[in-house]
Amino acid sequence: MDNWRKSSYSGPDDGNECVEIANSPTHVSIRDSKAPARATVTFPAGAFVAFVETFKSDTAHPHVTARVN
Repeated sequence: MDNWRKSSYSGPDDGNECVEIANSPTHVSIRDSKAPARATVTFPAGAFVAFVETFKSDTAHPHVTARVN
């Protein structure tokens, strides 16, 4: 995938706490923006939506904010 983009929730100071996301019609990939050559996590598109929804509804982790564009 070559359409990587940073999260709109990158954090202060030039986005030092950031993930990047890339998507295709069938999959979504996530990587650490500070180490883009390292491992990525890739989900089927439907599974990624469920992954994000888990964070949105998880009251045990109120500091986690997830948004799918």
